Amino acid sequence: MEIKDDCVYDGDHLIATLDSGDPGPGVEGVPWDTAVTVSRSYPGFTHHPFPTCFVCGPERAEGDGLRIFPGRLPDGRSAAPWSVPDEVSPPLMWAALDCPGGWAAIREDSPYVLGRIAVAVDGLPEPGARCVVTGAVAELAGRKAIVDSAVHGPDGRRLAVARATWIRTA
Repeated sequence: MEIKDDCVYDGDHLIATLDSGDPGPGVEGVPWDTAVTVSRSYPGFTHHPFPTCFVCGPERAEGDGLRIFPGRLPDGRSAAPWSVPDEVSPPLMWAALDCPGGWAAIREDSPYVLGRIAVAVDGLPEPGARCVVTGAVAELAGRKAIVDSAVHGPDGRRLAVARATWIRTA
C-alpha cells in the first residue's frame, strides 16, 4: 500500500482517505483473565460475516492475522486478549482497535462494516506483550453505530484509543 496526497492506495485502487478526526474517549480496560474468559464466547466463532478478517477472523491461521476475538462483557462492552506479534507498528495498532469496537455493536443477525475510524496511539506495546482490547457502543442511530475502543498494555496503561463509525449492511 502507498500513501499519496492524503489517500491510501493499493496499486491504483483507492482504499482510504486520511483526515483528522476525534479518536474519542476510549474504553476502560479489564484484567487479562476477564478478557480471556469472555473471548471464549466470541460470537464470530459461530457466525462471522467475514471469517478471514485480518483482525478477528477465526479462519485465519495462527501467525496470519491478529486473531483478536472479542466477547461481550455483562455491561455490553467487548473485551479480548491480544498477544502482540513481533512486528508492532502504529498501523497494526489501528487494526487492533478496529473490530473489538465493531463487535460491541454487531449482532448475529445484523452485520456491520467499518465506515471510518480515528485513532490516537500514545505508545506501542513490546512484542509478545499481553494486551487487552476493549470496545463499547457510544451511539446507535438507524444503520449507523458509533463505537469506541482502546488497547491497554500488560500494566493496564492505555496505549491507544479509537472512535469508529460502523454501518449495518442488512
